[in-house]
Amino acid sequence: MRLPLWHLTLASIRNRGLATVLTLVAIALSVTLLLGVERLRNDARSSFANTLSGTDLIVGARSGAVQLLLYSVFHIGDATHDVSWSRIDALRSHKDVAWLVPVSLGDSHRGFRVVGTTADFFAHVQTGDRQPLRFAAGQAFDGVFDAVVGAEVAASLGYAPGAKIVLSHGAGEFAAAEHGDKPFTVTGVLARTGTPVDRSVLVGLAAIEAIHLDWQGGSRIPGVEIPAQFVGKFDLSPKRVTAALIGLERRSTVFRVQREINTSDGEPLLAILPGVTLDELWRVVGVVERVLLAVSAFVVAVGLAGLVATLVSSLSARRRELAILRALGAGPGDVFVLLMTESVLLAVAGCALGVMLLWALSAGIAPWLMAEHGVQLVARFVDQSELVWLAGVIAAALLASVIPAWRAYRYSLADGMTVRM
Repeated sequence: MRLPLWHLTLASIRNRGLATVLTLVAIALSVTLLLGVERLRNDARSSFANTLSGTDLIVGARSGAVQLLLYSVFHIGDATHDVSWSRIDALRSHKDVAWLVPVSLGDSHRGFRVVGTTADFFAHVQTGDRQPLRFAAGQAFDGVFDAVVGAEVAASLGYAPGAKIVLSHGAGEFAAAEHGDKPFTVTGVLARTGTPVDRSVLVGLAAIEAIHLDWQGGSRIPGVEIPAQFVGKFDLSPKRVTAALIGLERRSTVFRVQREINTSDGEPLLAILPGVTLDELWRVVGVVERVLLAVSAFVVAVGLAGLVATLVSSLSARRRELAILRALGAGPGDVFVLLMTESVLLAVAGCALGVMLLWALSAGIAPWLMAEHGVQLVARFVDQSELVWLAGVIAAALLASVIPAWRAYRYSLADGMTVRM
């Protein structure tokens, strides 16, 4: 009685246990890497786009959109000009503006940027999928010389509520003398967000004015020193800020308000949509993701090449087996289909094993990725786009198996039964 082809295929696979297991593992690891890179690429892009969420517009001095985004959100670089406080007040009173959070940059603390703002920063600035800022310890600043530090600042420098810190004038290589006569007290530590907020020291706008009372033109005024206890006698209302984050009453008005700001008379301003500009920035830095995807595709190709090599190398040892099958009534086409079926089964099993391995890895490292890098990796089996990749792997395995299947097809019964010395 002739056995079904699928039964012969399974028996043939079991008969070559070690080679089958090694091939299966190679394919599974290749699929894990391919889908892992694709998943990280998509989730990293989503997390990057959600570095700042819930903010409809960012307004700053007229420059480039990406430049404004870099220094206002990522704290990279510096603004060419500041925005006068009178313009900020005018924007705050705009009928379509629900809230406005000013941002003042220019100082630093031991390599971390200092962000001057208001308490509204903690109420309105959101990260991720509209996740509000949370305090891991302490509370928001209240006094002039209070400060809130991000999670990375606290972890790197060992800060906790009550710690005393001193700010430096300037940032990066331009950092000058310290404002040592006006120390700050840490009142709160923010929970980790995986965004630039983690690397920031936040103080009130009044604090920015206070530490610069005896400074002018970027340097200390000779012979003038105003102690911290006397700053209350001066007007500490802000004069200029770097940028402003704006939330609107209705999202439908965002383009109209943006156009009004960009075309307004007087002080030239630029209003950008954070999401659009983040996508533009991603196209610049996203070349790395495409390189990683190409590398993972090559790894899959190597795994499939191993499958072909295993099948081809086993043909010599299987000539007698194939010849017996021919003698029992199997035609050349049956032998061809047998080899093709083996390859497809190994590819399907490898894909399934790779998906399960990726799910386990995703579930294990997702909390760490979110906490350390702000990448929200969702532990899932497969989505629609990943099914396309899996189908491509199986199709490639089917195509790759044509060579060994064709060689097996051409083996003759006489060649298989010939005793080789």
